[in-house]
Amino acid sequence: MGVWGTGALEEKLAFVRLAEGGEIGITELCRRFGIGRSCGYKWLARWQAQGEAGLNERSRRPHLSPHASSPEVEAAVLALRRSHPVWGGRKIAAVLAREGKAQLAASTVTNILRRAGVPLQHDRGRGAAWQRFEAAAPNALWQMDFKGHVPLSVARGRLYPFTVLDDHSRYSIALEACGDQREETVKARLVKAFRRHGLPHRILCDNGSPWGTAGQGPLSALTVWLIERDIAISHSRPLHPQTLGKDERFHRTLKAEALAGPHFPDLVHAQAHLDTWRSTYNLRRPHEALKGAVPAERYTPSPRSYCEDPAPFEPAPDDLLRKVCPHGRIKLQGKAYAISRALIGKTVALRPGQADGEYSVFFRHHYLKTIDLSESEP
Repeated sequence: MGVWGTGALEEKLAFVRLAEGGEIGITELCRRFGIGRSCGYKWLARWQAQGEAGLNERSRRPHLSPHASSPEVEAAVLALRRSHPVWGGRKIAAVLAREGKAQLAASTVTNILRRAGVPLQHDRGRGAAWQRFEAAAPNALWQMDFKGHVPLSVARGRLYPFTVLDDHSRYSIALEACGDQREETVKARLVKAFRRHGLPHRILCDNGSPWGTAGQGPLSALTVWLIERDIAISHSRPLHPQTLGKDERFHRTLKAEALAGPHFPDLVHAQAHLDTWRSTYNLRRPHEALKGAVPAERYTPSPRSYCEDPAPFEPAPDDLLRKVCPHGRIKLQGKAYAISRALIGKTVALRPGQADGEYSVFFRHHYLKTIDLSESEP
């Protein structure tokens, strides 16, 4: 503003009226008003062409913005956000690009959401970088667990979501609405998954029931059943749920996107909802750990087919075979050795070790323990 101390429009009107009067030259007027000569001539030209309207402040925004998003693109962004209320700019941009609807930067999507008044979650601070483990190929390792429990609103009982995740691709192998966490319930869901996707080489689970015995031994009836079908078993470290980190992360996403609404009336409705969400997760939802790809792009079914009856165990030539007696023990050279109650009635193989009197005990391919005949065991 110049020395006159008036508002912007009043200052311009004073300038152009004095300039038209001709008593003060343009150069002197510009000096008095604190503006450049080009600005003074611009004001005067606008006044002469449009009158007072020409002196109003004009938007600096360009008339044409080649980078502005079209109304159709903004509508697609908002529609996708309504369908998936917890998705942010990166996921929405990746989905629109994959489906050929728009090529947008994540920041552009975020700005569209903000202009529409959509509440956005603040970015969480990232902790120190840590090394990720990832299985080398699909079906090399599956992770399985239950996602707690959720009450049902009409039917009696609870919903226990059973989850199986492929470690390499993050593909959701199984997402089942179960009414309990019993061995037979899990076995039926696993058979369904095996028939559709084939057998994995290894399954990682925690130490609780039904896949563990919570400190009473590494095997349960369910894990014995899996070993008999040539599936290796690993258990997470006690009190370290991060060992099942990918399935735990999947559970967080499941809770936020599929379980945050009203409780389901019964298991049938719950399963239909979980089926729909699982399809979106596998086929449409981009995964940051996969650099924006969806799990289905990295997953292929296993070539190992499921058979109802396991193949007979073929011992090595030097194996000593022993049947596990009641109380989960075997006898060797007059001594009893604890093996596992889950193996009662099953046959284990004792393979001679390098040291004299030392044997490694296996149930099929699964290593159980080492026995040293020189040491006594209760």
